[in-house]
Amino acid sequence: MQIIPAIDVIDGKCVRLSKGEYDTKKVYNEDPLEVARQFQDWGVSRLHVVDLDGAKAGHIVNHKTLEKICGHTSLTVDFGGGLKTSDDLRIAFECGAAMVTGGSIAVKNPSEFEGWISKYGPERIILGADAKDRKIAVTGWTETSSQDLIPFVAAYRAKGISKVICTDISRDGMLQGPAVDLYKEMMDEVEGLFVIASGGVSCAADIEALAEAGVPAVIVGKAIYEKRISPEEIMRINA
Repeated sequence: MQIIPAIDVIDGKCVRLSKGEYDTKKVYNEDPLEVARQFQDWGVSRLHVVDLDGAKAGHIVNHKTLEKICGHTSLTVDFGGGLKTSDDLRIAFECGAAMVTGGSIAVKNPSEFEGWISKYGPERIILGADAKDRKIAVTGWTETSSQDLIPFVAAYRAKGISKVICTDISRDGMLQGPAVDLYKEMMDEVEGLFVIASGGVSCAADIEALAEAGVPAVIVGKAIYEKRISPEEIMRINA
């Protein structure tokens, strides 16, 4: 099990939302780089950075924050939020992202997203499959599409995608436990899928429940910022 801390960015600041609703924003640190360096001190090697301004605007916005984190830490960063064009992707990679996550683009412009997979390879492109009532949500979770979660993921697995970040939006930021059964179902239904769970983690026991279910990685945000998971627990589980 790999713990991947999340840094969500609005106005260049480290924030968290509840259920993806922007009016629930809580600022945890004015300097995301300071937060990233702290994670690195805890032995973390992977980081998930989300440009929430970009997700709403439909294009990359907080690339300078990404550049600072990548330029001043040794963390492997995956970056998402507002990536809609090849130019957005170019900026993200030039700023140091090792991987990018495409969510809305995979729904609204599948030919563009498939082009990214072909050009950069599935090891650098992660599918963002964020679900509300098992339907894919897009545009910073402000819209719900008609696409069912598991068939959507299966279709992209057939096109070469191997890694998927799946967030159960109803649980995100709520500290009420992750959707363990949903992730188990995804892995049972879609062969060879590397599922990165996201949303709902409240404590180390939640992470251990995901590990027991066979989930290989989990993104954790609010539980870290609210000190419900200690640095010692993160180091123990990652080790």
